[in-house]
Amino acid sequence: MLMNIMISWGWITFAPVSTSTQVFFRLEKASSVNWLSTVIFLAYICMSPVVIYTLRHLGVRTALLFAAGFSITGVWLRFIGARVSSSHGGHFPVVMVGQILIGFGQPFVLSAPAYYSDLWFTSKQRITANALISLSNPLGAALGQLIDPFLVSRPGDIPSMLLYIAIITTAVTAPVFFVQGKPPTPPCPSSAQEKLPFRSAFPKILQSVEFWLIFIMFSVLVGFFNASSSLLNQILEPYGYSENEAGIGGAVLIVVGLLASAVVSPIIDRTHTFLLAIRILVPIISICYIALIFAPTSRSLAPPYIVLAFLGAASFSLLPLSLEFVVEITHPVSPEITSTILWSGGQLLGAAFILSMTALTDNETGGMRRALVFQAIISCFAAIAALAIGWGKREVHVLARRIALDTSEGM
Repeated sequence: MLMNIMISWGWITFAPVSTSTQVFFRLEKASSVNWLSTVIFLAYICMSPVVIYTLRHLGVRTALLFAAGFSITGVWLRFIGARVSSSHGGHFPVVMVGQILIGFGQPFVLSAPAYYSDLWFTSKQRITANALISLSNPLGAALGQLIDPFLVSRPGDIPSMLLYIAIITTAVTAPVFFVQGKPPTPPCPSSAQEKLPFRSAFPKILQSVEFWLIFIMFSVLVGFFNASSSLLNQILEPYGYSENEAGIGGAVLIVVGLLASAVVSPIIDRTHTFLLAIRILVPIISICYIALIFAPTSRSLAPPYIVLAFLGAASFSLLPLSLEFVVEITHPVSPEITSTILWSGGQLLGAAFILSMTALTDNETGGMRRALVFQAIISCFAAIAALAIGWGKREVHVLARRIALDTSEGM
């Protein structure tokens, strides 16, 4: 959890202080700052095959050690890049390399929760366990959104901010050495069942229509969440909101989401109503993206904060149950395979959406209304994909196979 928090903080570092970052590094365009977030997503995709192999053959402890090594190296390299000739704007390419290394470390942490919950928890605990680990990632983003603007009151504060983050990241990696690879005894029959090797699992995934519907839904919504988090300051700033106010908005998005997931996840764990929850939550998310087009135009704090609160509540509740649901319907495919594919889709579209939304920005005013309209339209297509999961006679393809196995064994 601690590593997930810090890697996410590393990703979001420059987004809440994008204006100060642009001034400090003497960048001509805001899009250069956006690339500091975008490269994280692209680096994730590059490392995905390595992550699947590592979790499958070397275990979660080794995966976390890789994540620690990449993230520690990355955060210190960013600080060095900012400190070198800091009076002349630092060395932006070095900072970019540091971001890429953090991106290499992220998939080892993001892909681990479904694998870890499958090994250590029963069918009545897995969504909650997944939520605790997975949602520590956006908690890190919340900390970054909230704290970074207070650490950077002027552009010259960028190196100090990077130093604080580097020190904290280094300190919180220590518990990694105490993580156990697997429990002494499997908690339930589905945990003990041998998983399919990749060569057998991949054809099974390719043939699953439901998997690809979930993939579309998950990738689009995670992609837009990542893009919105990265661009929130640029979305609100043209309407007169300060970096601090945008940062608080980002924190509202994430903190309310965490609280909502803390309520929803245990309920779904007990009721196993995966599909019903998806059909309720995804349309709410689409409605929120539509509302986000109009909320900033009020130029007051309440409307965007309310929209962000609902968006966070629905998005965070959806994330862990989607990751666990896809493991249920593809079992005995190993969880790290499905979760890595889903996250890779989200990261790829996150990068694509940041680039697309930046390109749609009004060159004269800096407004992102066209980008927000684009976001709302595409999110509605994701809602259609979500509503099609298990539709009609395809209900047989959305059976919770791990739960059925555990129930048959009296668990």
